[in-house]
Amino acid sequence: MVFNIQDSPNRNVKTDFEREVKKMEHVSIPMPDGATLKAHIWLPKDAETDPVPALLEYLPYRKNDFTAIRDSARHPYFAGHGYASIRVDIRGSGDSDGILLDEYLKQEQDDALAVIDWIIAQPWSTGKVGMFGKSWGGFNSLQVAERQHPALQAVITLCSTDDRYSDDVHYRGGNILASDMLWWSSTMFAYNARPQDPAVVGDTWRANWLKRVEETPPFVNAWLSHQRRDAYWKHGSINENYANVDIPVFAVGGWQDAYTDTIFRMLEHLPNAKGLIGPWAHEYPEVATPEPTIGFLQEAIRFFDHWLKGKDTGMYQEPKFQAWIQESEKPQVTYDERPGRWIGLDQWPDQSVHQLNFYPSNQDLTTHAPAKHEFLVASVQAHGFYAGTFCPFGQPGDLPADQRLENGKSVVFTSAPLDETTDFLGEPVFHATLKADQENAMLAVRIMDKAPTGESTLISWGMLNLNHYQSHEFPEALAIGEYYQIAVKCDSLGQQIPKGHQIEVALSPTYWTKAWPAPKPVTLTVQTGENTYLSMPKKQATARDADVRQFAVAETAPIMEREVLRKEERDYTITHEPISQTWTVTDYSDEGSRRLLTNGVEHGSINKNTYTIVENDPLSATAECAWELTVGRGDWQTKLMTYSKMTSDLNHFYLENKIDAYENDRHVTSKSWKETIPRDFN
Repeated sequence: MVFNIQDSPNRNVKTDFEREVKKMEHVSIPMPDGATLKAHIWLPKDAETDPVPALLEYLPYRKNDFTAIRDSARHPYFAGHGYASIRVDIRGSGDSDGILLDEYLKQEQDDALAVIDWIIAQPWSTGKVGMFGKSWGGFNSLQVAERQHPALQAVITLCSTDDRYSDDVHYRGGNILASDMLWWSSTMFAYNARPQDPAVVGDTWRANWLKRVEETPPFVNAWLSHQRRDAYWKHGSINENYANVDIPVFAVGGWQDAYTDTIFRMLEHLPNAKGLIGPWAHEYPEVATPEPTIGFLQEAIRFFDHWLKGKDTGMYQEPKFQAWIQESEKPQVTYDERPGRWIGLDQWPDQSVHQLNFYPSNQDLTTHAPAKHEFLVASVQAHGFYAGTFCPFGQPGDLPADQRLENGKSVVFTSAPLDETTDFLGEPVFHATLKADQENAMLAVRIMDKAPTGESTLISWGMLNLNHYQSHEFPEALAIGEYYQIAVKCDSLGQQIPKGHQIEVALSPTYWTKAWPAPKPVTLTVQTGENTYLSMPKKQATARDADVRQFAVAETAPIMEREVLRKEERDYTITHEPISQTWTVTDYSDEGSRRLLTNGVEHGSINKNTYTIVENDPLSATAECAWELTVGRGDWQTKLMTYSKMTSDLNHFYLENKIDAYENDRHVTSKSWKETIPRDFN
């Protein structure tokens, strides 16, 4: 996870703000139970005589070091436009008290409500508060909104979800996300054990650090213990009762991000929601890749000015939903730019979008249902290695390669060349009548744009644990040989496919490393006919499409000065050992090391993830994740090294986690966890 901000010629650095800004560092915010949270606050110097609304970003990622660079670009910008911009380390992170025991606990929400109570009691506050955040901060902004604090009046949520089970790094379509569940747990396992800063908290830092190393759990133990959509996942999922989120929400994301489906659902179910989807990865739109970036901080100011200052910024005369329709591009694992155009819609669902159905027949996709016949879809455990990372952050090599590398490991159907250039916007769904030869099975679906020269670009994908075909809460064993009618939801897309290109759909009962494999090799039998088809959301042009905002060039505040101690390095390799039939993916990311000139803190990270599987042996699947994190200053230097591993047999999953802590290169403590968890239709 990279929190650095690269210098960009497509961004303006703004210094001439309407109000002069001051920064208050390491502010203590008391909690009702006696704990203290630490915050940085940027606000206009004259705010105590001319009070301002407050904007809260509430994260576990450490204000002093790991997010300090990105915070410097954003929070002073908001303060310069007349806001108190507040960056709080949640309980158990950074310099705040306590231990972080899991994601999105009720304690986290309760603390946020207490923070808001504290904010509105300050002399510089007007009593009006907004929240914003990307990923974790986007999640908890929605969750806190659901708690309905009267002072919280608007939220900007980026790259987040309304459903913690269906749209996060743990499960997708009821399948365990092999690539991300263990990886994200290993990430937070290392992140949460980092020490407080002795320059802030004093000599208590060491005792607190050892306590964090000892008591911070590997989150994967809890996540894997809840393989169904039970009360554990319903907590913090605002789709359980959308009506509780009764304040305006600006939902933002990108087509390369893993959370884009959420924006469509919130536009449909939240009456005061606005939506924006660009070509971006999991990042703020003013610094994201691929281009074009936009002046997103200006848009955030327009949104908050409307709701927190009562200004008519014109934002609500514009379309409710603005989306970037990407032009067709040949496959690349990294794009610097995605050409396209903005379109606008006043609602979602929208009458300009209707379903265009394609029916598998032999090896073709036709627009008319064929006669019934059967075809087999057999397991190939190596299918999925060229799918790209689940949630791209904009690092080199994150994106899917040419899908011709995958198509020989699946069953592929191809349409006739399109007779007109066609836009698609929304969620494709693959419907099928099928049966399985095992009680536990899954189906993965890939949708591609095939160029006349043969290149195959992945534009959407989805998967379904077939035991969950009726319910993620109440899965059931498949009756071997019995036909089922299923629907696989695929990632939403905003994509133009040119005249002469073809649409491909590929089917497989495996998708390593996205899905943990079923315990036994599976062969599916799919029956063609009127109930087996790919439904694509075709967008018709309307006059409103062109009535869109022409975004300004991206702006930020001046980026914090830093010294590079070690450069970033990324390596992603796929290896095949033909004699042993072993396939391995190694994903290595050295995110570099840097010294922040404002506080002298040095911090760096190295992450290596290895995913291995042997052909014809789903029980050989192994995921391993290792981290090295360093934080220090001068003669105070700390290092954490973690190792996490996940394997399985027919009936259980096996988890190993270990952490070692070092102070000035001296080993000071370690702890290991081992857990065995029953398979529950996975």
